[in-house]
Amino acid sequence: MDNKKKLVEIINRLKKEYPEPKIALNYRNPFELLVATMLSAQATDVHINKVTETLFKKYKSAKDYADVPMDRLKKDISSINFYNNKAKNIQASARLIIEKFNSKVPKTMEELISLPGVARKTANIILSNAYEINEGIAVDTHVKRLAYRLGLTKHEDPVKIEKDLMAITPKEDWSNISHLLIFHGRKICQAKKPRHMECALYDICPSRNI
Repeated sequence: MDNKKKLVEIINRLKKEYPEPKIALNYRNPFELLVATMLSAQATDVHINKVTETLFKKYKSAKDYADVPMDRLKKDISSINFYNNKAKNIQASARLIIEKFNSKVPKTMEELISLPGVARKTANIILSNAYEINEGIAVDTHVKRLAYRLGLTKHEDPVKIEKDLMAITPKEDWSNISHLLIFHGRKICQAKKPRHMECALYDICPSRNI
C-alpha cells in the first residue's frame, strides 16, 4: 500500500473512532482562538480551557489585550508554561492586529505568521478552525509522532512533515487529519507506551512492534 492509499485508509478508520474531529480548545471568535492557541504550546488543552474560561470573560477584544498592563496579563496566565513570553506575544499580536489589520485576525498564512509568536502550526489552526480555510496541516507533537510512526514521513522538522502530509492527504481532509492524529495520539498512540492492541491502525502501522 502506497502512502496516499494508506493515508485515505487511516482517515477512514480514524473517522469511525472519532466521528466528530474538532479542536479541543474553547473559543467564541478568531481572536480568542488565536490567544488560546498561543497559550497552548507545551500545555494541555484541558488546562488552557480552564485558564481561558476566566481570561475570556475579563478580556473581550484585541484592544483589551493591547491595553492591559503587562504585569496583570502575566499574572492572569501565570499557571501556564512560558507565560512571560506568551503574554508578550499576545499583547504584541493584539497591537499589530489593531494597527495593521483593522482589529481583525487576518485570513492569510503570510499575514498570520507576521504576528509575534505565530508560526505555521498556529496559523493553520486559525485558518482551518476560525475561517474554514485549508492552507496547510497543523503539525503538533502528536501529529509529528504519529506521522513518523505510521511511515508517512521520515522527517523531524514540522515544516517538512507538513509538506509530506499535504502531498498525500486530500485537501478537504487537511484539517481533519490533524485533529484525528491528535485524538488518536492522546488516546491510543501515546509517546511512551502506545496501546497497540487497542489501535485501529495496528495492521497497517510499521511501528507496531516498538
